[in-house]
Amino acid sequence: TVLKDEAISVSKDVPAWTGTEIGWGFPDPVFQKLFFSFYTIFPQYYKFHDWFLCNSIYELDSAALQLVPNVLPIGPLLASNHLATFAGNLWPQDSTCLQWLDNQASGSVIYVAFGSSTTVDSQQLHELAFGLELTGQPFLWVIRSDLMNDGSLAKLPEGFINRVSNRAKFVEWAPQEKVLAHPSVACFMSHCGWNSTMEGLTMGVPFLCWPYLADQFCNRNYICDVWRIGLGLRKDEHGVITRNEISSKIKTLLSSQDIKANAVHVKEVARKSLHESGGSSCRNFNNFIQHIKSI
Repeated sequence: TVLKDEAISVSKDVPAWTGTEIGWGFPDPVFQKLFFSFYTIFPQYYKFHDWFLCNSIYELDSAALQLVPNVLPIGPLLASNHLATFAGNLWPQDSTCLQWLDNQASGSVIYVAFGSSTTVDSQQLHELAFGLELTGQPFLWVIRSDLMNDGSLAKLPEGFINRVSNRAKFVEWAPQEKVLAHPSVACFMSHCGWNSTMEGLTMGVPFLCWPYLADQFCNRNYICDVWRIGLGLRKDEHGVITRNEISSKIKTLLSSQDIKANAVHVKEVARKSLHESGGSSCRNFNNFIQHIKSI
C-alpha cells in the first residue's frame, strides 16, 4: 500500500494518509532514515512506562488517542501559560509586529509562518509573495534567514516590498502566541507543525495549510477534514503552489462563515479542557500527579 501511494488508515475514525505523507517522510534521505528509526523504536518504550503525557486534547483527538495505551492528553500546552521566561525560541522575537498589528483592522491580517525547519526554493518564494500581493489584504510574514533550501538569503521579487509596504510587515521570528491571539489576525498560513496547530486552534484562528514533512500532513487532515477549521493548498503538476491557488484559497477562507464558526467552537473545546472543574486535560494531569505521589 505504501509503495503504491494508496490511502493508509489505522482506524475508520482517524484521517487516512498516503505513502508520500507518512510520518517519517522527509525530503532529506538522512533525516528520513533517522525518523524511520524513531518510529520503529518508539513503540518498544511502552513496556517501560506507566503513562505517556501528550500535548493534545481528548475531545478533539479521541479516536487516535484511544489507539495508544496509557496516554494522557493534557493539552493545550502553551508557552504563555508558563510563569517563567520561555527559553524555547530559536531566534530573537521581533515584538514590533505587535504594534504593527495594533494599527490594522480587526480580522484583516494574514499571518504567514512556517516554523523553524521548512525551506522553499526561489520559484515557490516568489509565488507566495505574488499570491499575498494579489489578495489585497494586510499580511505579517515571518521570513527566517535560513528559509531558502539552497542556503542563500531570501530574495523577494523586484519591487514587491515597495508595492506592499503600506500593508505588510516582515520579521525573522515572531511572538507567535501573541500574534495569533491578536484581534487583527484573520487567518494563519502554516506548515501545520503540531505546536503551531495547537496554538492556532486554541486562539480560534482559521488555517491555510501548507504541510512540508512528517506529521504535518496528518495535522493538515485533522484541520481540514475533521475539525473543519481550515483549507489546504494544492500543488500544480510541477509541484508548485501557485500565486492564484494561494490568493483564491485565502479569499475563500476569509469569506467562509462556517470555517470561522468551527474555529470558534474548537477554541471553546480547548478552553474547557483546561478548566479546573472537570476539564479533561486538567483531570488527566491531576490523575498523573496522584499516580506519582502514590509511588
